[in-house]
Amino acid sequence: MTEHHGLAKNTLGGFESIIMGIAGTAPAFSVAVTTATIVSTVGVLSVGSVLYCGLIMFGITLAFIHLSKITPNAGAAYAWVGHVFGASWGFFAGWGLLIASVFFMVSATIPAASSTLLLIAPQYVENTEAIAGVAAIWLSLITLIVTRGIKHSSYVQITFTIFETAILIALIVGGLIHYWDAPAHLPSIIWFSPFSFSPQLFATGALTAIFFFWGWDVTMNLSEESKSNASQASGAASTGAFWSVINMMLFFTIMMVIILMVLTDAEISSADTNVLFAVASKIFPEPWNYLAVFCTILSTVGTIETQILQFSRSLFSMSRDGMLHPAYSKIHPVWQTPWVATIVIWVLGMLLLFTSSYMPSVKSILSSSILAIGFQICFYMSLAGFACAWHYRHKLHAGFGNAFGYVLWPLLSALFMVFIAIYSVPTFDLLTNLLGVGGLLIGFMPLFLNRWLMRQPVS
Repeated sequence: MTEHHGLAKNTLGGFESIIMGIAGTAPAFSVAVTTATIVSTVGVLSVGSVLYCGLIMFGITLAFIHLSKITPNAGAAYAWVGHVFGASWGFFAGWGLLIASVFFMVSATIPAASSTLLLIAPQYVENTEAIAGVAAIWLSLITLIVTRGIKHSSYVQITFTIFETAILIALIVGGLIHYWDAPAHLPSIIWFSPFSFSPQLFATGALTAIFFFWGWDVTMNLSEESKSNASQASGAASTGAFWSVINMMLFFTIMMVIILMVLTDAEISSADTNVLFAVASKIFPEPWNYLAVFCTILSTVGTIETQILQFSRSLFSMSRDGMLHPAYSKIHPVWQTPWVATIVIWVLGMLLLFTSSYMPSVKSILSSSILAIGFQICFYMSLAGFACAWHYRHKLHAGFGNAFGYVLWPLLSALFMVFIAIYSVPTFDLLTNLLGVGGLLIGFMPLFLNRWLMRQPVS
């Protein structure tokens, strides 16, 4: 099991990559976990925040797609930023993803556990010890699936995404039918207007809204395992990234409108991570409303899986290049997965879940982790945007379409992400700053330690 090469080449097709991208953004999970936070922050302007952040994220999507033409690489942002700006910047692009993924193991498994307990033992939904215990079970099961092979992971994602999509479409249609004439919030052009935002309000809402869209880039981390074509080195991966983000821009905007039409501010706040269940309960009678809980579980399990894939592939790539300990690049000889890197995120996730069980409430855990992850997303994705703009700067003289798609849109998206991150840091409490900013700064320790060890003679 010491082989450093051997990921399953040409395994995922275009459809599977799209499914992976959609599962990575986790429609039901993102809505369930993030809606209460963003509505409490910017109210009905949540709709505009989600829409404009979608446009910003699409610029980053273009950056990833164009950078993937350099070479398919499981490290994605780490590899391409390193290629353009040097190894240290590449390391921190990868480190930003790694740290965000570890924190995500808490912010994702907790809603999965909460929804599970809502179905089987609702009296324990606010019990942090019970939540952490069930979350640990989910994390262990998903880690086992991911370790067994990329095809196993894709089959699970396709099945889950089909059911999830059907339930979400039913909620959207049901919401329009029942609340078109008597909405809880009357739809208005103000919801979408960019003039409704102050800079601070936009930055605050955007940091949360960015979390909605995170995860599609798992398709790019799977580029070495995706089918390529003659014109593009990572054809299926790029196809998955492009169409998953387009779909999510439309879905999240529509879903946010539906939630505001169906639920009052008080109902959204009290629902917390069970917003979809609250919507379903006002539209469908029991037991059909519990399909929304089932939907959230499927979506959450799906996004945990894709995040483990992102972490393990990035850690594998960084280890393969000598940026981290070589043990993390070990590939299982039968399953063709980076099994050591996968076990690492399981261990770290379990430690964080155990620690979170001592926090006073589920809501405080989620709020801090979501904002910290949003900051880290802005960090590593903005580096990818800058790398694309610099690498393809010659396209500025190749016509407006090329200049805009290769340079200007990725650059503007990267600048927006930097603005969002810098503007938001002073608003964070101590815990969020420790997780968000501190998590990135810790990266200097493994960077310098590994460089020191690499210089030592072998005894």
